[in-house]
Amino acid sequence: MTDCPVEGPVPMHPQVKALRERRERDRVAQLYTLTIEEARAADLASIQAAAGDEEPVAEVTDRDIPGPGGPLPIRIYRPRAGTLPVLVYLFGGGWTLGTVDTSDAVCRRLANATGAMVVAVGYRLAPEHKFPAPVHDCFAALQWVEANAFALDADTERIAIGGDSAGGNLAAAVTLLARDAGGPALVGQVLVYPTTDYHSQTESRRESQDPFLFNATSVDWYWNHYLADPADGSDPLASPLQAADLSGLPAALVITAEYDPLRDEGEAYARRLAEAGVPVELSRYDGMIHGFFCMAGDLDGGRDAQAQAADFLRIRFA
Repeated sequence: MTDCPVEGPVPMHPQVKALRERRERDRVAQLYTLTIEEARAADLASIQAAAGDEEPVAEVTDRDIPGPGGPLPIRIYRPRAGTLPVLVYLFGGGWTLGTVDTSDAVCRRLANATGAMVVAVGYRLAPEHKFPAPVHDCFAALQWVEANAFALDADTERIAIGGDSAGGNLAAAVTLLARDAGGPALVGQVLVYPTTDYHSQTESRRESQDPFLFNATSVDWYWNHYLADPADGSDPLASPLQAADLSGLPAALVITAEYDPLRDEGEAYARRLAEAGVPVELSRYDGMIHGFFCMAGDLDGGRDAQAQAADFLRIRFA
C-alpha cells in the first residue's frame, strides 16, 4: 500500500484554483440548492463540459438487461474484437444523480487504455429508489456479465469492478456481495474517492466547507436521499468501512483527493483492506478536489489518475 502524505496540506493545484475561481465568479449554484431534476441536469452538463474530448471506441452498444426492479440499462464499450477482460464501471453522483452518459468519457478512455471491455451500469437512483436498490442493481449487472460471457465474448477469469464517489461505494459493496455469494470472482477493484462510512466524522469531512466545491453539506444531502432510515447507514453494503471482515476481497486501487470531504474515509478503507491481507495501492492526489477523476479535460490530475487506473487494471488482467 502506498503511503499518503501526512506532513500537512499542499496548496490547491493552480488548475483547481482557477476552476474554483470561475465557479465563484459565475456564482454557480451548489447542487444541493436545486431540485432533483435541476441537479441531475446541471451535474451531467458540468461533467460533460470538463471530461475532455470523446475518444472513439471500436464498438459502443446500449441495451437493457433484467434487473431486480425491471429492465436495467447498460452501455458496453469494446476497444477491439476478440475475447476480452471486463471492467464493470459504476458512475458517481451520490446515488442520486447520473446515467451511463455520466461516465461515458471515462469508460471510453479506460476501454482503450486497458484493452478491456467496459460495461457501464445505469443503476436505479435515489430518492425514488433508496438503499439497497442501487447495490442490488449493480450486483445483478455483474452477475449478468458472468452469465452472458460467451455471448459477450468476455473472459470470466478476468473481471474487475470500479467506480468513482458513490460508484466507488457501490463497487466496494458489490465486492462484499460477490465474496459472500461465492462469485462472480473478481481480479481487482478500482475505488475512486469512495464514500465508505455514513457515520464518518473525519478531519477531511469537518474541514470541507467551501461553498464552491463539493463539501460536507453535499455529502449529507446525498446520504439523506439515499437512506430510508439512518440506521441503514450501519449496513456494510451502505458503509463498507463498517464491515467486520474485509478479507478475501480483490486487490484494490484506492484513489483519493486532498481537498475532498471523503478523503479520510477512503484512505481508512484502504488501510482496513491492507490490514485484512488484501493487496492495496493507495494514491492521494495532492492539490486535487472531489470529482477530479472525471475532469480530464480541465485537470491534468484527472488524466493522470485515469492512466493510473488503467495501469492497475492492465496488471490485474494480465
